[in-house]
Amino acid sequence: MSVTATTTSEERFAQATQLQLTWWRFCRHRLALISLGVVAFFYLIVIFADFLAIADPHATDARRSFIPPQGISLFDDGAWRPHVSGLKGVRDPKTFKLAYAPDPTRKVPVQMFVHGYAYNLFGLIPTDLHLFGTEKGQAIDGIFLMGTDQLGRDLFSRLVVATRISLSIGLAGVAFSLMLGILLGGISGLYGGVVDTVIQRLIEVVRSIPTIPLWMGLAAALPNTWSVTQVYFAITLIISLVSWTELARVVRGRFLALREEDFVIAAELAGASQLRIILRHMLPSFASHVIAAVSLALPVMIVSETSLSFLGLGLRPPAISWGILLQDAQNVQVLAGAPWLLCAAIPVIIVILAFNFLGDGLRDAADPYG
Repeated sequence: MSVTATTTSEERFAQATQLQLTWWRFCRHRLALISLGVVAFFYLIVIFADFLAIADPHATDARRSFIPPQGISLFDDGAWRPHVSGLKGVRDPKTFKLAYAPDPTRKVPVQMFVHGYAYNLFGLIPTDLHLFGTEKGQAIDGIFLMGTDQLGRDLFSRLVVATRISLSIGLAGVAFSLMLGILLGGISGLYGGVVDTVIQRLIEVVRSIPTIPLWMGLAAALPNTWSVTQVYFAITLIISLVSWTELARVVRGRFLALREEDFVIAAELAGASQLRIILRHMLPSFASHVIAAVSLALPVMIVSETSLSFLGLGLRPPAISWGILLQDAQNVQVLAGAPWLLCAAIPVIIVILAFNFLGDGLRDAADPYG
């Protein structure tokens, strides 16, 4: 029985494709699997950002300025009645500033699938349905899971929407740099000679330029009159133009090793075009390496956008990104009175760690026979 099971297992591995072998080895990397779940969770937030948002992320209300985070109580007198405490104004006897504190005598019910501000689901379907919210009450009542900022905007809603922008910039930037890296790296490794020399010198020039000053210079050159969409695509392009070099060198090295292989020579003798040889024969043989490189490049893209926006050189209001939210935490005096403004740093740390662990797992699984 044992011999039969061993033989079956060996046959299963012998007949498996490279993709299957890579997946089986990746599944043994528990931390990478957990990271994959975390990354998938954040990209679900990207897809349903407005549905998950409680309040309009752009709506301001001076009466809600710097309201501290509040939790949701699930039970009331032993019965299942999710609610939050209402708020009441309290005048600080020293500063005479009006602050809001929970009023336990008023309980605002929390409901599922409520109607709120209008948005387009998936960018196509007009709706105003949100996952949860409160009944209509006083103007200052609401669910403030992460508190509010100086202008009274709900930080949880802003953070959810910011996740969509920051992570989508990472994906768009990686997609563009992936095209550049595969194209230029493939041409360099496949043709060699003068073409290889020119492309490699270009890579060395790009890599020799200090990254942060280059980002700052290119981002500062963007006109102030540009719309949010124009700035979004410009920032994506800027980050991509300095992030393709590493992948290009990886692709070049693999092409140099593969162009003398029998299956490549056979494809050339069969009359296959260079583009078909690259896309049909060479790229699939090291696709797992490209996937690993992409997963490690994504956190770099995200940090780049966050850093530029934090410095005021990236996206600008009314756009919402993690970097823009962290701008509010620059003022130490404001931060001392409202430390919850640092909540925007938490998803940045979690996502960067998850992508790095995921990239490590993919890199280890890229060679199933190692």
